[in-house]
Amino acid sequence: MDSDYARREYIGVSPTDAEVARIERELGYKLPKAYIALSRVQNGGIPTRSNHRTSESTTWAHDHVAISGIYSIGSDKRYSLCGEMNSDFWQEEWGYPAIGIYFADCPSAGHDMLCLDYRECGPEGEPQVVHIDQEWDYKITVVAKDFETFIRGLEDDDAFEI
Repeated sequence: MDSDYARREYIGVSPTDAEVARIERELGYKLPKAYIALSRVQNGGIPTRSNHRTSESTTWAHDHVAISGIYSIGSDKRYSLCGEMNSDFWQEEWGYPAIGIYFADCPSAGHDMLCLDYRECGPEGEPQVVHIDQEWDYKITVVAKDFETFIRGLEDDDAFEI
């Protein structure tokens, strides 16, 4: 979804290979190839399709999670992977577990987040996408086996009883 807010807070310029490498070094994790590929077309932003089905209930809904935006690769936007609202912020200020890269925020204003979870694959592997629910003692729910599957699984609001 294009808006002044999205351009100001989320959307960065398409990152160069050098910028991707710098961000990966700073994060300590290799970014999924699909995340990098998406950033070359649209580097962060507010997706039109902003819901993803889950097999478990969350505090958001019994059958899905919603996202507000996807973080850009960079450090110049508030909602970029190394910007003001980066993974360190969520871990240090909100107590989220240090399991990977927090890459998408939710409409709950910080009470749940989406994370690239590297626990099983290590910092060089292909992380799964998980939802972490601060309201339920940081319950971790697997959302998708990888980032590409997550992006392809996003659906419109009208697919759910909201």
